[in-house]
Amino acid sequence: MLRNLYQSLWSYRGFILGSVKREFQARYRNSLFGALWTVLNPLSMIVVYTVIFSTIMRARLPGVDDSMAYSVYLCAGLLAWGLFSEITLRSQNMFLENANLLKKISFPRICLPVIVLCNAAINFAIIIALFLGFLLVTGRWPGMALLALIPLIAVQMMFCAGLGMVLGVLNVFFRDVGQLFGICLQFWFWLTPIVYPLSILPPGIQRVIELNPMTALMNSYQNLFLYNQWPNWSSLLPLVVIGLLFCVMGLRLFRQRVGEMVDEL
Repeated sequence: MLRNLYQSLWSYRGFILGSVKREFQARYRNSLFGALWTVLNPLSMIVVYTVIFSTIMRARLPGVDDSMAYSVYLCAGLLAWGLFSEITLRSQNMFLENANLLKKISFPRICLPVIVLCNAAINFAIIIALFLGFLLVTGRWPGMALLALIPLIAVQMMFCAGLGMVLGVLNVFFRDVGQLFGICLQFWFWLTPIVYPLSILPPGIQRVIELNPMTALMNSYQNLFLYNQWPNWSSLLPLVVIGLLFCVMGLRLFRQRVGEMVDEL
């Protein structure tokens, strides 16, 4: 199955790359600054969070004597969460948004999730490059620990792809899935230690938050950028297992229902 999947994607690589390029261009068509907004939006977010939390609110992380530590902690978590939310939210609607394409053109439907992943990866690469530039200018370059960023992103994208595939197929047949996931995503965000450090919570609540598979991932990003620490790979094992299960479930659902999806669109 995986070999056939790879062959289909490779045969239609031109279609995938063309779709990624068109979507990127369409996003900034008829705008004065064009693709420059890809840089300005995340750059403004980094500057705003740094100024507000470091200078105005003087937020501090427990046990860290650094005025900008909380801003780095917050930005690291928000950027990683942004990748997660972009992939899952776009994936849940990828078949609905491309209904006309699915009805008129014959191509492997599995190309659509790959297009979503590629677009998200490009956006995240631009944003993370700006964030790394900020860390370099402020003397907070992660050093050799930065090499861990690639496997971290790979683990996260595998989890997002699997979950997104399940949501995308289910949302074709049950439109409430998309609405429900949007609500769940808001609760999920606040149940993940992004805005707050896990250490400030009572022990009982900490144990509950640690059951969240995104907790270990966010902690890995934050420790990498803030403390130049390599991830605790064993803590990411549950996320890897859940991601693989979602991938298997998503591919199975897709293979079983791909013929019916066009009729439902």
